[in-house]
Amino acid sequence: MFIRGKDAYGEQFLELAKTLDISGNGAFITSPRPLAVNETITLTIPAPSITSSALVPSGMPPIQAKVKRTQEAGDVQLIGVEFLKPIG
Repeated sequence: MFIRGKDAYGEQFLELAKTLDISGNGAFITSPRPLAVNETITLTIPAPSITSSALVPSGMPPIQAKVKRTQEAGDVQLIGVEFLKPIG
């Protein structure tokens, strides 16, 4: 998924993050960039461009999320976020 927001240093960013776990209420992701707890970020989940099937959504709107915890793990940050509005 893509994450957009301000990092722990106040710099705006947009980058691809690895999703470790996701639910209707939040996600656990990795990022090389440190984020501040309680910072609001925007998550975008890329959707396949298949439009011939009614079973596959054409796209998902961006998701607003709040950073709830961070932990350094080598050269990446483990980040737990809570969606401001549950999905699903």
